[in-house]
Amino acid sequence: MGSSVFKPLIHLSTITNYPYVDFIFVTFAVLFIINAVTTFYRLLKMRWASEKAFADFPIENRHPIFGHVLLVKLNSEETIQDIAERADIFPYTDQLWLGPFHALLICYHPDTMKPVLSSSEPKDEFTYGMVKPWLGDVLLISKGSKWFRNRRLLTPGFHFDILRPYVHIFNECTHTMMDKWMKQYDNGMIEMFEHVSLMTLDSLMKCIFSIETHCQTEVSTNPYITAVYELSEMVVNRINFPPYFSDLIFHLTYSGYKWRRALRQVHGHSKTVIHQRKQALEEQKELGIKHKRKYIDFLDILLEARDENGKGLTDQEIQDEVDTFMFEGHDTTASGISWILYNIAKHTEHQRKCQEEIDELMEQKDKDVIEWDDLSKLPYLTMCIKESLQLHPPVPFIGRKLSKPIEMPSPTGNGKVTIPAGERIGLPIIGLHHNPHVWEDPEVYNPLRFTPENSKGRSPHAYLPFSAGPR
Repeated sequence: MGSSVFKPLIHLSTITNYPYVDFIFVTFAVLFIINAVTTFYRLLKMRWASEKAFADFPIENRHPIFGHVLLVKLNSEETIQDIAERADIFPYTDQLWLGPFHALLICYHPDTMKPVLSSSEPKDEFTYGMVKPWLGDVLLISKGSKWFRNRRLLTPGFHFDILRPYVHIFNECTHTMMDKWMKQYDNGMIEMFEHVSLMTLDSLMKCIFSIETHCQTEVSTNPYITAVYELSEMVVNRINFPPYFSDLIFHLTYSGYKWRRALRQVHGHSKTVIHQRKQALEEQKELGIKHKRKYIDFLDILLEARDENGKGLTDQEIQDEVDTFMFEGHDTTASGISWILYNIAKHTEHQRKCQEEIDELMEQKDKDVIEWDDLSKLPYLTMCIKESLQLHPPVPFIGRKLSKPIEMPSPTGNGKVTIPAGERIGLPIIGLHHNPHVWEDPEVYNPLRFTPENSKGRSPHAYLPFSAGPR
């Protein structure tokens, strides 16, 4: 038993005497070249297809390699303003090339946006696919039968009777923020957006999970909140840096490591909360105990949703929808609220009218907080909010990828042009809202443009702060 019965067929010391190494390297090189050529040809075909599909539409000079990507940084205020100004030059459409191969047809007008938004075309996988590892195949991204089914399951969650009790939560979270502001008032200026963002996170955690995180006062000690912030920032950074378009390159970087670490934190938290809630609901049903909380949160709705066959959402689907609401809800809402406060503060004449309207309403009440039924009794404040969303929509740009051909007006004004399936459509809400061919004096803060008289006859696709259509 002094020697092993297992012996290598080829000793390492003699392998160089055989052609196996050369054969392996040659085979690998050939396969690599074939794959590279195939990929390049596929990208060229995609470029040729887009150039043919968009041939009738105007285009600004583009770099042969970078396209227009050097002009586009989605977190840049200058670029947002540039998109708005382009609507003056291109009233209906123009082309945007992200590098040499990826093209989008950009729509700035209600007549060109309507055909896209009125359909159930899926979101553009090029950009939305970057958040799929975080959000999964959710209602935001999914398509086909899964999207139709989950949309039906989630629609009841937005009934007024479900949303009504949330006003109490919003009041509570806002009071926490205001208490912080009062304590810091004597110190001078306050960075508003950070506080508002924490307030919206606080609201979402209570509306989704019924959890008290104290994130407005203990943000640095809450790992879940920190991870949500990191993921949101990395999504924008990845979209702005073309090399990160590649999953392989991104995951080999330090940013990719941070992304995976934050994902583990967020997904772990969601899984734990969902598991605990499912156990609690099962125990309540066994004991015949009714719902204990004052309101139904979003997690309850997801857990109890059933289709016509009595089948509900899987744990993974529930987790994905919860993560989506945290991503889509807190930052966009904080942006909208911050701009509203900014615009009202900047235009004191409108601020004064809002204050008078609120004071008059509160004098008629025995309570000193806004309730659900009060929201319809503040018409001037509502117009000021709408006007702020017109100037600064929370989501300035959305995208679609066509699964079937679609027709839209020709840029020459003669007939229509058919855009084939597979092409990408960019829908800059900011460009639509600042299009001088759609709005009179679009850069001026004028809440009166939303009076019933001034709104009469306006296209329903001219004002889209929350998008439109089935998607």
